[in-house]
Amino acid sequence: MRAADVLLPAAIFIAAVLYSSVGHGGASAYLAVMSLTGLVPGVMRPAALVLNLIVAAIGTVRFARAGHFRWRLFWPFAVTSIPFAFLGGSITLPDVLYRRVLGLVLLFAAYRLWRVFQGSEGKLHTLPLSAALLWGAAIGVLSGLTGVGGGIFLSPLLLLAHWAEPKPTAAVSAAFIWVNSFAGLLGKPASLAALPAGISLWILAAAVGGILGAGLGSRRLPSLVLRRLLAAVLVVAGGKLLLG
Repeated sequence: MRAADVLLPAAIFIAAVLYSSVGHGGASAYLAVMSLTGLVPGVMRPAALVLNLIVAAIGTVRFARAGHFRWRLFWPFAVTSIPFAFLGGSITLPDVLYRRVLGLVLLFAAYRLWRVFQGSEGKLHTLPLSAALLWGAAIGVLSGLTGVGGGIFLSPLLLLAHWAEPKPTAAVSAAFIWVNSFAGLLGKPASLAALPAGISLWILAAAVGGILGAGLGSRRLPSLVLRRLLAAVLVVAGGKLLLG
């Protein structure tokens, strides 16, 4: 057995724990880990989406059972993000420039979440429907352009705009990621044929990590810890975009 056969599922497990604790699926982390093992993009992309579906589904259920899911926050973003994610996937921009700019934006969002919003719970604003629809479309395009899960854009938006507290944000983000990941696979069902033979072990690692992380995030971790975990996730994603 190669070292990669053990290290890859272990890395997927760790990523699933961290990302699921803040309502994310972890696709950007899975792609990063798989790229280090030399897998080709045709294998990486469908595999990451499948793992995303598993972890996001677990996160959605766990956060919803804990009473954190808010339909009114979810549907306006989802209804426009899904079709616009298809549109974003068809657009080609200068890759290096876009990844650098997006990486800086994510790092700035991480800084804001880490430093600024201590003790801000309770000061929420009503979500404007028009703004949610527009942001959903924009996030869909960004998701299609970058291949990064939409939750990594939705989570900081909900918190920075004071439209939701951390745990409802995690619950809505998990469901948001699931529908977009499903749409991504539905758009290219033939890509599932490229899934590797070892995908069952990866799914098991992601599922166990997702159960553990979502359980911690939905019931045990304080809101401040969740915000800082999300900031850490944004730093990882931003760094990957800047250095990749």
